[in-house]
Amino acid sequence: MAEAFSLLIPVYRGDDPAHVTRAFASSVGEQTRRPDEVVLVQDGPVGAALAAAIDELESTSPVPVVRVVLPTNVGLAQALTRGLDRCSHEIVARIDADDVSLPRRFELQVPLVEAGLDLVGSGMEEFADDEDVVVGTRVPRTGQAAIESYARFHDPFSHPTVVYRRSAVASAGGYVPMGLMEDYWLFVRMLQAGARVDNVVEPLVRYRVGEGAYARRGGWAQWRTEVALQRAMRRVGFTTPVQYVRNVVVRGVYRFVPERVRKVAYRALIARGGR
Repeated sequence: MAEAFSLLIPVYRGDDPAHVTRAFASSVGEQTRRPDEVVLVQDGPVGAALAAAIDELESTSPVPVVRVVLPTNVGLAQALTRGLDRCSHEIVARIDADDVSLPRRFELQVPLVEAGLDLVGSGMEEFADDEDVVVGTRVPRTGQAAIESYARFHDPFSHPTVVYRRSAVASAGGYVPMGLMEDYWLFVRMLQAGARVDNVVEPLVRYRVGEGAYARRGGWAQWRTEVALQRAMRRVGFTTPVQYVRNVVVRGVYRFVPERVRKVAYRALIARGGR
């Protein structure tokens, strides 16, 4: 039986109005199976152009829009938590404000959650300026066992592609701030709590690789976040002592290689599904 579902989009002052408009259109109007509502979280004050774009989307949307306006910027983890609290439906799909959902995304993903899964991601294509020019493809692991094994070394889901059950997210403790890896930490805790998961291999989202996307994955701040994440994973028993050391060394070194090398290495790894 078909279930209603919500689409959750966080927006903040740094987002480009044209990108937000494109993300919204691709995830609502162009879908072969549309969401039943959109929960748009405005994370803090935004400029006049972005505010006008959001007003236009809200007034012209073919489905109801719940606009959650936060008075100050609280960051992605808290913004998503506030948004989930306002979702009317148990099934929630995610999209970022500068990415593009392909037309059959929800037609393919939502039935898998309706059939009993708690979390479903998908493959993802990367683009720079032109969404029709793909510069990289992320191929995910599939199957519960393979995903759980891979998750002990790498995030097994691309966050902008996921569709999940709100109750499964809540049972795992919801989003918790963890640098740029709050999604990975959530997925680890969901797996640890027994969530039933899978990925659709087919790319269903196009991910905008903006200026500095790979630079943000490096440096001391991300090193500290990496260590904090690995300690947390070890603390809850998700990884063994040997896996903890391997992760800190291998993933830690990655934070300090030159950006050009990091970009090539990351794309090569993800394109092979981590193999």
